[in-house]
Amino acid sequence: MSPGRGGAVLVSTRVNGPPPDLADAVPASERRSGRPSRVLAVRDRLETWPAWAVLLGFFALTRLFTAGAIETAALCCQNPAGVQTLTPGYSDMIGIWDGRWYQRIVEHGYPADLPVDQDTGLVTYSAWAFYPVFPFAVRALVSVGIPFAVAAVVLNLALSAAAVLLIWKVLSSAATTVLQRRMALLATLLWCLHPATAILQVAYSEPMACVEVAGFLLLLMRRRYAWAALVVVVLGFTRAAAPPLAVVALVHLVVRWKAERSGGSPLAGQRASAAVLVLATAVSSISWPLYVGLSTGQLLGFFRVQAAWGQRPDRGPFLAWVSWAWDHQGLVGVLLLFGLVAAYISLVMGRHGAFLAMEVRAWALAYPLFLLAVVRPITSMWRFMLLDFPVAAILVSLAVRGADGGHVTSGWRRRLALTTVALLAGVLTWTLTLLTYLPWAGRPP
Repeated sequence: MSPGRGGAVLVSTRVNGPPPDLADAVPASERRSGRPSRVLAVRDRLETWPAWAVLLGFFALTRLFTAGAIETAALCCQNPAGVQTLTPGYSDMIGIWDGRWYQRIVEHGYPADLPVDQDTGLVTYSAWAFYPVFPFAVRALVSVGIPFAVAAVVLNLALSAAAVLLIWKVLSSAATTVLQRRMALLATLLWCLHPATAILQVAYSEPMACVEVAGFLLLLMRRRYAWAALVVVVLGFTRAAAPPLAVVALVHLVVRWKAERSGGSPLAGQRASAAVLVLATAVSSISWPLYVGLSTGQLLGFFRVQAAWGQRPDRGPFLAWVSWAWDHQGLVGVLLLFGLVAAYISLVMGRHGAFLAMEVRAWALAYPLFLLAVVRPITSMWRFMLLDFPVAAILVSLAVRGADGGHVTSGWRRRLALTTVALLAGVLTWTLTLLTYLPWAGRPP
């Protein structure tokens, strides 16, 4: 397969010298027989497919797997009290947890005021905690007669498919070799098996956010600043992910400015659009909280609603995680937390992240650190980390190139297969234990 296609799942078995790409030599027994195994025949057939077909085909297969996991969770693990039916099924799982709030927004909109707990006098749970773009998009489908559950699933499946293609484009944007392009392809395939990937086909806003984040990064790398500004403004009303994108945009512009300064005219012809981009990321970071404040008459209303769910970033960045680690394991827990963060940063900035674009690595650092700064330790972190899709590329690099991040190592197929099996187990575990809903439980997906 030619390097320009960039869509092979595995490379050709015809290797001269040390394998420079993602392949091992054909086993001696197969070479002697002269007849490829069925696995090799399937692989050779897949090599003729374009990358988008491989990605969408695998995405469809994983959606069938996650649909089965959701149905299994409904039949075996979902307590009837959580869905008000004695025989829960897939459709009952679509609108639980945040899905119930989104359905309420679709059917009734947002309340005029911030609801207050009668006992404490404090702002309590309300729809104002949820951003409007996703439920309004579902409402558009519901308005033509499509039931809420069907509309949410169809919309999210379409958005997730688009996200897969965009993520592949983003991860392969800086690839200069066949190996790097194929690693980007494999990383996108593994992203489809993120433990929380079942959330892509229920009533949640993650698929829309994935499309917008990946689209922003792709437009930024292609220097389409005005379009990127438009996307980030929409993101500001979809999910709280604009602040780390603002960091990515600044990194991109600073690096470009320094690179072009020697030529005498940095950002030539794009200074205005670059300024609009910076302004858009800043406005997007506060747009929905500001809108909630103006609409309810309480300037800090959004954050008071978030506090009802236990989110208190006003108490200080990162402190919730440090306190959590200390409470569970003392000094050892704190050191382990810092060690994990340091190891992650070293992987992104080291050899395993080197084949990713600078903007992608900036996002891979800014987004998780943003979550650690503003989100308390909660099981929803698994779902939030769906947006950190560069971590899949790091995982593939570790499996394919080993700990040192050098050449392709022998046994990469086995390690990749074990990684896939582990992810499949993670999907089942997450779906069966976290997606299920109990009114008295506090383990949200």
